Amino acid sequence: MVQVTELGYMGLGVKKLGEWKDYASKILGLEVVDEGEAGRCYFRMDYWHHRFIVEEDGRDDLNFLGFRVAGVEEFRQMQRQLTDAGVKVRIGTPEEADDRRVLEVMKLEDASGHPIEIFHGPQIQFDKPFHPGRRMHDKFKTGEGGLGHLIQSESVGFEKTYEFYKLLGMRGGVEYRIPMPGMPRPFDLMFMHCNSRDHTVAFGPPGTKRINHLMIEVENFDDVGLAYEIVRANNVPVAIAPGRHANDHMYSFYFMNPSGWMCEIGWGARPATHQSEYYQRDTYGHEPVAGVMKGIMETAAE
Repeated sequence: MVQVTELGYMGLGVKKLGEWKDYASKILGLEVVDEGEAGRCYFRMDYWHHRFIVEEDGRDDLNFLGFRVAGVEEFRQMQRQLTDAGVKVRIGTPEEADDRRVLEVMKLEDASGHPIEIFHGPQIQFDKPFHPGRRMHDKFKTGEGGLGHLIQSESVGFEKTYEFYKLLGMRGGVEYRIPMPGMPRPFDLMFMHCNSRDHTVAFGPPGTKRINHLMIEVENFDDVGLAYEIVRANNVPVAIAPGRHANDHMYSFYFMNPSGWMCEIGWGARPATHQSEYYQRDTYGHEPVAGVMKGIMETAAE
């Protein structure tokens, strides 16, 4: 069975592109690239042409996820794998592949109807070293782990969602089972991984957005502290205070972005264990900030 190897890129739809450019460079530290396309820019975090395609379409939400496969043979096999399972797949035109700066791309939807793209052959620019939008102690952690992770919504239940992402070669399951006052049973959060990261995509409580949060990881612990100071100095609302997760051991904090969902900057995650276990709380910290979390997530979990 062929599998995806990483979350290679993401598409974001925003209402205010100018605000996002400032936020990405001055708060997150990403490199903002404008290639003269009206209502579009790119965010870089390493040698890739882009890790984010950002378009001013008014959605303020996640537009699509781009998952990588190793090469042309894996691309063909993934097409057969999905088609044989009854998933509708469309091979993108050469123009659509060029638009994503990849050699080939296929388009489909996950079990909840969210757009997914599978590709191979991203454009890598070793002639264009990554230049952070602000000072950093070190670089972002990408490599074989991809650009990071996210929690997104799902509308068909964990079982169907799991079965779909298993078709992409992912594995995982429930990692948090959180007791909720007044509820008859704990609340579950499901995590899926495809490489050394504990998880690439996870599924949690419904909110007002398709995406709950995006995590980007840094190589130096001090870049988490620096980001926290920058967030506070710029009056960006902190949604979840600094702390350490129990599942991936990430030290991180969460804060709001111009589209009304959260970003997380973290450091120190352990690799995926590839074995099932669950937790009822984080190791320490990660207290939700009253009022900021309304409509996003009412409990601090990854």
